[in-house]
Amino acid sequence: MSAPMIQTLADALAKRAYTDLTPVQIAVTDPALRDADLLVSAQTGSGKTVGFGLAIAPTLLGDAERFGPAATPLALVIAPTRELALQVKREFEWLFAATGAVIASCVGGMDMRDERRSLDRGAHIVVATPGRLKDHIMRGSMDMSDLRAVVLDEADEMLDLGFREDLEFILGKAPETRRTLMFSATVPRAIATLAQNYQTNAVRVSTTEEKSQHADIEYRALNVAAQDVENAIINVLRYYEAGNALVFCNTRLAVNHLTARFTNRGFAVVALSGELSQNERTHALQAMRDGRARVCVATDVAARGIDLPNLELVIHADLPTNGETLLHRSGRTGRAGRKGVSALIVPVRSRSKAERLLKFAKINAEWGPAPSAEDVLARDEERLMSDPVWEQDLSPVEQVAVEKLLALHAPEKIAAAFLRLNKGRNSAPEELAAAGADAPKGQRGAFGPGKWFSISVGLEQNAEARRLLPMLCRVGNLSKDDIGAIRVQENESFVEILATSVPGFLAAVGKKMVLEDGVNLRQLDHAPDLGNTPRPPPRGDKPKWQKRERPAQDDRSDNRPKPAFSPRPHDGGKPSFRKSDTSKVGHKPKSNYNPDTGAPKDVVIDPAKPKAAPRPKDKSAGKPKWAKEGGKKAAKEGNTGAVGRLAFKPKAGGKPKKPKFKPT
Repeated sequence: MSAPMIQTLADALAKRAYTDLTPVQIAVTDPALRDADLLVSAQTGSGKTVGFGLAIAPTLLGDAERFGPAATPLALVIAPTRELALQVKREFEWLFAATGAVIASCVGGMDMRDERRSLDRGAHIVVATPGRLKDHIMRGSMDMSDLRAVVLDEADEMLDLGFREDLEFILGKAPETRRTLMFSATVPRAIATLAQNYQTNAVRVSTTEEKSQHADIEYRALNVAAQDVENAIINVLRYYEAGNALVFCNTRLAVNHLTARFTNRGFAVVALSGELSQNERTHALQAMRDGRARVCVATDVAARGIDLPNLELVIHADLPTNGETLLHRSGRTGRAGRKGVSALIVPVRSRSKAERLLKFAKINAEWGPAPSAEDVLARDEERLMSDPVWEQDLSPVEQVAVEKLLALHAPEKIAAAFLRLNKGRNSAPEELAAAGADAPKGQRGAFGPGKWFSISVGLEQNAEARRLLPMLCRVGNLSKDDIGAIRVQENESFVEILATSVPGFLAAVGKKMVLEDGVNLRQLDHAPDLGNTPRPPPRGDKPKWQKRERPAQDDRSDNRPKPAFSPRPHDGGKPSFRKSDTSKVGHKPKSNYNPDTGAPKDVVIDPAKPKAAPRPKDKSAGKPKWAKEGGKKAAKEGNTGAVGRLAFKPKAGGKPKKPKFKPT
């Protein structure tokens, strides 16, 4: 050990095989900083939990090796999330086990009455989240009068989650003689202001890990086609076969979608999002820790503070919003000296955004394509050949089974069957599109092997490639990268479709092989003999099967616009609706339709035929039905109206009055 340490704590570290302290642990346990307030820059996974436990131990114990009876709390540790708070409590339980420390927790989602009873019984150290701790202080169940040290873990995350007012309230209630330690991955202006207001002559501690930004993490930026994002994630999971993998999404909808997709592909997966209860979150994380699940799909907020010991792979299914989020996500792996991989899935159009994120976070990532199906299968073979099981000796039971197999089958057949069984245990990798993500803008990568189809429209039907392409994508559930050459002939067209996309294309089209009305599809056994491809028709004409028949303009008898009204000369040009003169036989009205009879304009009006009598104007227009069919007059005359009852029935004598009582 590089610095003097309380013996009980040194023994606890020895049991956990701590031979050397991490840089942040060495820095905060410097004897020169024993009584100072600290502002520490430490990345997630740098061992800071044990570090601030060692840092506050001399403040709490002094020269003693064990605590006295538990009473009011001596130390307070505040963490942003319940998972991180419970993780800190677990770390402190083994670190301070030999000191007799009583450690209590106050976190959201737990029974507040149980927490209050624990505080009443006494505790040396309290680990809490800001919201629940504030509730205990306001209810009087948390006595802070004897606090000697306050630790703010992940202070930047607490400010991001909106706990600034809660922290100011808590620190304002703590004794001024306390020692305050702030740990943060970054030190933005808000953290510096908080330290200035609530710390006294704080010492700024920066470790070498802050500058290296997780030297144990390998950053990979993987170029993929837009339609291959999910397939690329599956291949990355299969390529690394990590003990635990964490997939980050930006929305709950994306979390649910990817969880369902991974489950269908045979992955043992759990989801973490804000809609889950505390009990569901606990079960999900426990499934990851005990090996029942290997993949966790989560949002940024839901994954804050979680600690998975065997997390070897972090996948950014959606790019983070800023560089700090990228560091927080990636910091879940590569912890305590273990190696980890952080893979960014970068669609072609998002490459510039990914480059800005990496530059802001000061990360040098290795760019390249996502693992192909061949890469995944080759990695499976490599893992199989290097498995330690080959070095193990046969047990007596295994020896009997081996002899039976050799008696029944040749060694080659046994080896082939073993390979098939081993391959069947794993999810099959995905075929990624051959379009090169690194191809120059405007150019397309090499098209892979394809199959040809015939479409029953050609130049005679005004078919064009620019109209056939969206129809194939829409009906066949394809992308433009799945479609190769399109050749339009006289009476039919030929299209080449990527061989790996043909099964899905045929399933989407259906057994009838009909793309649209009048457009049939036929699969070819070989590439067509195109010969001299005729010149396509001029651009701008729609195919005949898409044209709508409309009457020609010349067939209309009157194309002049109809005026709404004409001025009346005798009243100073005041507008008046125009009426047609129908007093002469054979006269056609000037308007399109006769205003009196509603007859078309080309029908001759017979003046000898009497006109229909105009309908009397309904004075009750706009009134409700019951008002039209009744009324006072109808009621007096006994008219029941169309509904067979009086519209209303007046009460005799009116409404009775309530008697007035005078107090006696």
